[in-house]
Formats: sequence, C-alpha cells, structure tokens
Amino acid sequence: MSSKFKGRKKTRSRGLARWLYRSAVRIMISVLFIIGLGLGVTALQVWWLKGHNPQRTAWMKMRIAQMKDKKQTVDIKQTWVALKSLPRYVPAAVIAAEDDGFYAHRGFDWDAIRQAAAHNERKGRVRRGGSTITQQLAKNLYLSPERTYIRKAREAVVTIFLERILSKQRILELYLNVIEFGPGVFGIEESAKHHFKVHAARLTVDQACRLAAIIPAPLKSKVTGNYIIRRAERIKRCLDYTQSSK
Repeated sequence: MSSKFKGRKKTRSRGLARWLYRSAVRIMISVLFIIGLGLGVTALQVWWLKGHNPQRTAWMKMRIAQMKDKKQTVDIKQTWVALKSLPRYVPAAVIAAEDDGFYAHRGFDWDAIRQAAAHNERKGRVRRGGSTITQQLAKNLYLSPERTYIRKAREAVVTIFLERILSKQRILELYLNVIEFGPGVFGIEESAKHHFKVHAARLTVDQACRLAAIIPAPLKSKVTGNYIIRRAERIKRCLDYTQSSK
C-alpha cells in the first residue's frame, strides 16, 4: 500500500472522527437545551400555583378520556375550599393516612420508600408505593398513573419544584382540593357533600377519617364498608392535631 493512499485513509478517518465528535456535541447541546426548557416550564407551572388554583388537572382529564373511551359521560365535580376554613382534624386525618412524615421531609420519605420496596418484594408485585403527599400531588396535577421510569423521573422533578417553591400549607391545600374521592368527585368539599351530604367545614372527626381512608382506592371504596371503617379507626388513633397547625 502506497504512503499516499495511507495518508488519504488517515485523513478520511480523522475527518470522520471530527464529524462524529461535532455531531455528538450538537446532540448533547440539543438534549441539554430540551431538558433545561422542560425544567423551566415546570418551574413556571409550579410558581403559578402560588397564587392560582388549578381548574382541570391531568388526573381529571384522564378520567374524562377514560369515560369517553367507554362511551360514557362523567361530570367532574370540584369546589375549592381554603385550608384555613377546614377543621384541623380534616388535614390531620389525611396526613395520618397518607404521609405521617409530611412536615418533616422535603418531598420524599426514603424510609417509607424502602419499606414499600421490601413489602413489594415479599409479595412479588407492586402493592405499596411509599409516595408522599407531595409526590401524589405532582402526579395528580401533571402526570399519568403509568408505572414507568420516565414518569417517575418527571414526578421526582415536579416534587422537588413543589417543595422548593410552595409552602407546606399550600401543598396540603392543593392536595386536598384536587385528589379523587369517587367517580367524578374531586376535592374534600365535593367529597364531603357526596359521601356525607355536608360541607367539608362541617365534617366530624369520624367522617374525616373515613374520607382519608378511601384515598388509596376512591373508585372501589365505600365510606360504609367494613374495611374503610376499620382503617378509619386506625387513622383516628394516629391523629396528631398539632401537625395541621404548623
């Protein structure tokens, strides 16, 4: 092989290497730009929540789409209620039921996550999630219920922004007003009217605990069911009224 041919081959190899390097750099810059743009949009969405109440969440839109697929209609019921207008035991019951470390963590309860992972491993399937109230709020506001790594990553990002931008009280107020309590029933006010025919401000301790007890499975649970009554009793014993006043 002539030295001239070898030189041309080496030049082509160098040219290809430079092209691959530049292409990789462009792709990396594009990916970082898209990630940065996504983070910026998410931060603005969460910042907006400081002074505005969401009207339609991703979870509500999902339920509407599901009903359309079944050729059914669903009337979404949601009436906003301020956290300060609720008896202290209402948010306390929800915290006791769903996230007893709510005021201590910054969005993620690592002990609960480890316990949930160990429980699921023993059962051989996903039975417990270990999600905090903030993580559940992130999912309800912007995401879907699918169990994928991408969705969990997005949930983690939104959770971080919620905890950094909003106060604990605002996170709790949003959560109480957007979570699902039955078919088409969203928020604590409509839940109180749907299940007990009273306004949320008039809920008793027992009623508040029963509503908290149905949060994990709102479409399948009944506040009069034996399991819910037993779970409500356990929640009532765990109530810490001082938490809701922090």
